[in-house]
Amino acid sequence: MSAEARPGPVRVGVLGCADIAVRRMLPALSSQPLVDLVAVASRGLDRAREVAGRFGCEAVEGYARLLARPDIDAVYIPLPTALHAEWAVRALESGKHVLCEKPCATGPREAAQVVRAARERGLLVMESLMFLHHRQHARVRELVRDGAIGRLREVTAVFGIPAAPRGAAGEGHALSSLLETGVYPVRAARLFAGDGLEVVGAALTLDPESGRDLAGSALLRSPSGVHARLGFGWDRFYRCTYELWGSEGRLTLERAFTTPDAHPPVLRLERQSSVEELTLAPDRQFVNIAGVFARTVANGTGFEEYADDILRQAALVDRIRRAAAPGSRSGTGEQSRHRIPLELYHP
Repeated sequence: MSAEARPGPVRVGVLGCADIAVRRMLPALSSQPLVDLVAVASRGLDRAREVAGRFGCEAVEGYARLLARPDIDAVYIPLPTALHAEWAVRALESGKHVLCEKPCATGPREAAQVVRAARERGLLVMESLMFLHHRQHARVRELVRDGAIGRLREVTAVFGIPAAPRGAAGEGHALSSLLETGVYPVRAARLFAGDGLEVVGAALTLDPESGRDLAGSALLRSPSGVHARLGFGWDRFYRCTYELWGSEGRLTLERAFTTPDAHPPVLRLERQSSVEELTLAPDRQFVNIAGVFARTVANGTGFEEYADDILRQAALVDRIRRAAAPGSRSGTGEQSRHRIPLELYHP
């Protein structure tokens, strides 16, 4: 049975007090007028009270107790990656809409379970790839559509972060580099080259102790012949950029995925006889995605678009993994020993 529509802001609860929630999403939920932040849950009540006190909402001990509350319409899930699908399904089975941190699932099977639970109950599940909701990318797509670089020939997208110091405070668990950093360039490739991408080749650098991937690259090709070259990983110099190479020019955007709220993006447009730098207005992608989520819940339509996107993303990530290591399985839910401070993802 689907959740009933109700007037007013969407009442949201948060499952967990992860760094990404405390630093970025909780402030965004608090400042988004379409959202009423009701409660924050943690495994320990002291931690829940500490975080809830900062954002003027209630503290709840235990995730299941938050899901049982009748005064919550939807939840945001910032738990470790291996727990995303489990708690997304449990939230949906409790009648709550779900905004889940990326990746929503560690593989296609988990993604299908999450989407099935949402569809059976007529609920929204959205993966929080927040960069998609920054206006800079709409401007890039507009320039490409208007022929600023001629016909698009190739997309290059990379996201790499430095290794964390051992024992760093505020660190989070990293399941795999492909799942944690690779999903950004993969989604950028889909954004500009479209779906139906074929994996021409891929490579992963594996940790000899855990077997988890630390970095990787992939070459994709669209049905229309557009190539996408992707790079990702940690333990490397910070890069967060994409480049669109066309028949008549090139567009480059730095800080493409983890754009700070106050940062004015600069698009570099190179053509045969000119180089332009187009400075755009800052934008708040976390506030924006919270608004899109709440608006979609309130409208009660458009759910299928986001469910389908989760399935397509998980399938492409899995094809990259299999191309890099034939016969390998998707993430099993085990936690790696590699721990990365989340401020490296979202400064």
